[in-house]
Amino acid sequence: MISVCMTTYNGEKHIKEQLDSILNQLSPDDEVIISDDGSTDDTVNIINSYSDSRIILYHHKKKHQKFNFGYTAKNFENALNKSKGDIIFLADQDDVWLPNKVQQQTAALQKADLVLSDCTIVDESLNTIIPSKFKLEKIKTGFWRNIYKPGYLGCCMAFRRDLLKDILPIPENVPHDLWIGLISNNKGKVELLNIPTVLYRRHDNNVSATSPLFVEKQSDLPKNNNTLYFKLLYRFFILKEYLFSRYKQIIKFN
Repeated sequence: MISVCMTTYNGEKHIKEQLDSILNQLSPDDEVIISDDGSTDDTVNIINSYSDSRIILYHHKKKHQKFNFGYTAKNFENALNKSKGDIIFLADQDDVWLPNKVQQQTAALQKADLVLSDCTIVDESLNTIIPSKFKLEKIKTGFWRNIYKPGYLGCCMAFRRDLLKDILPIPENVPHDLWIGLISNNKGKVELLNIPTVLYRRHDNNVSATSPLFVEKQSDLPKNNNTLYFKLLYRFFILKEYLFSRYKQIIKFN
């Protein structure tokens, strides 16, 4: 069984296009778990307009988070907690899945615990901006590599359910996709699939460790000691949360 975990917030503009691209690839026994973070537009009505039992909508109660990606992380955590599938895909509300994404990543998971695919970066109208994120950013696996230069993008991920026991809970100080990637690197085998499986819409509301919102907010800062302080502090947060998570696991099993 496959679970597609998606979070939504005021995504009326693209949610139908994305859902259609996902549902076309799923079997009758699969599920799409959607956790909505209090949308005030027509997002929920559009989701409810589907007479498809595979779509299960939950309403997430938003709590104040220190960082913007904290809201997304906890919303995804809610969806992950509700999921039942042996294989889990993450999905954003405004992208488009390319045909065969599910088949290609599921096949690659036969020899891995997490598969990260390439994606094509597009504009609002799905015009190609960058054909390959992998080639642009020279994406690689590895814990320290991704501490230094995050390369994990949630909408390109598929992973085995067994990883959830180590992934959850997701710290509010760390982007959800970076956290999942780092844990998977430590606990299992991560494979790169050098095939774009997603049309990734680039806009100011993307929230990911590799998204324009996150990257550009850092690059907009003056190149001075404050910038260096921010980058070091951010990596300190990640390492602190990671070590604390490992400590709790040790205590739990001893």
